[in-house]
Amino acid sequence: MKRAKPTQASRNNNYGPDPEFGAADLVVNTPPNEQFLTLQEIYQAARANLAPGPWAYLMGGAETETTVLRNRHALDEIAFRPRVLRDVSTIDSSATFLGQRVRLPVMLAPIGGLESIVEGGAAAAARAAAEFGVPQMLSSVCQPGLEETAAAAKTVRVFQLYVRGDDAWVDDFVRRAKANGYCAFCLTVDVSMYSRRERDLLGRFIKPWRARAAEGRRFQAGLSWTQVKRFKDQHPDVPLIIKGVATAEDAELCVEHGVQVVYVSNHGGRQLDHGLGSTAVLPEVLKAVDGRAEVWVDGGFMRGTDVVKAIALGAKAVGIGRLTGLGLAAAGPTGLVRALEILEDEIRTCLGLLGVTCYAELTPRHLTKAPVVREADTFSAFPLTPGDTPPIAE
Repeated sequence: MKRAKPTQASRNNNYGPDPEFGAADLVVNTPPNEQFLTLQEIYQAARANLAPGPWAYLMGGAETETTVLRNRHALDEIAFRPRVLRDVSTIDSSATFLGQRVRLPVMLAPIGGLESIVEGGAAAAARAAAEFGVPQMLSSVCQPGLEETAAAAKTVRVFQLYVRGDDAWVDDFVRRAKANGYCAFCLTVDVSMYSRRERDLLGRFIKPWRARAAEGRRFQAGLSWTQVKRFKDQHPDVPLIIKGVATAEDAELCVEHGVQVVYVSNHGGRQLDHGLGSTAVLPEVLKAVDGRAEVWVDGGFMRGTDVVKAIALGAKAVGIGRLTGLGLAAAGPTGLVRALEILEDEIRTCLGLLGVTCYAELTPRHLTKAPVVREADTFSAFPLTPGDTPPIAE
């Protein structure tokens, strides 16, 4: 039986494929809808294909990784309250994203250094987003860059910036983003200091994009509400997203400054350690915003049920970061498309079993708190580990 091969990007990053994990027990040249029947298999193939360095970067967090764990814990402690005897013979799982129709209320969250995970980096993700029909948010520290990624595929796209220069430097990125069809602009605001990511440090994994982004860090550290006001005054026609909001107080300030989207995020647990899980923060942010702006969220979202929980709480869109990386690492753009197809099936199944036919019928009444049944970790969304799953027949 042929095995899934590691990506060239993985082979070029300091380490070879993980010898302890072994090759993926997946047939190559099999159509993705037959090769991957579950997200667990996507995870398994990605783990086999990625070298230890890129794998640790994708799945790790800051210091003790407490915030990473709390992201999953916050999702896992929410249970569903299904309604029955509803006609769910027709289910609409599509959504609107900044006024445009998309296939799911899901966005490819910005990930720096995607080129270490898949050949083509952000361009590969763009092709998958376009093929499936979801938006992509491009990180400013992801190759091949703003223009090349836009040229790779026609999709709904947003540009996310780490501020590494003065006002004129920011304005130039806004101009380039508008010229290349990005429908909104995002400032990430939870990176005033770069965190200590101990998986990377222990593995001595050198991230090339970190070296590129190191220059001008003082501008990110000096970012304040003054720059947010200046942005809105200078670019009133550009929808602005503030990513990294974790309190009701900052959500209120976003609204006061005319921000169109308040993006609840803790950087996937990669920045401030011992923070709250994003889903735990979401209700207070929604209450503070009170419909005056859209609220998006990311942080630990891996399964269709996770997405449904966020939408039921009131989020407009859900960002997937690690799941994007897993799909791309498993089988490139086709692997990510397949991951999205499975996610869609999980979402539609969940909606139907809850007794609703669209997101508008979801309310917080469909949710309740419940004891967590397994210890949360980065991988707890995939409890059937490779050793527990039957091998795929040759």
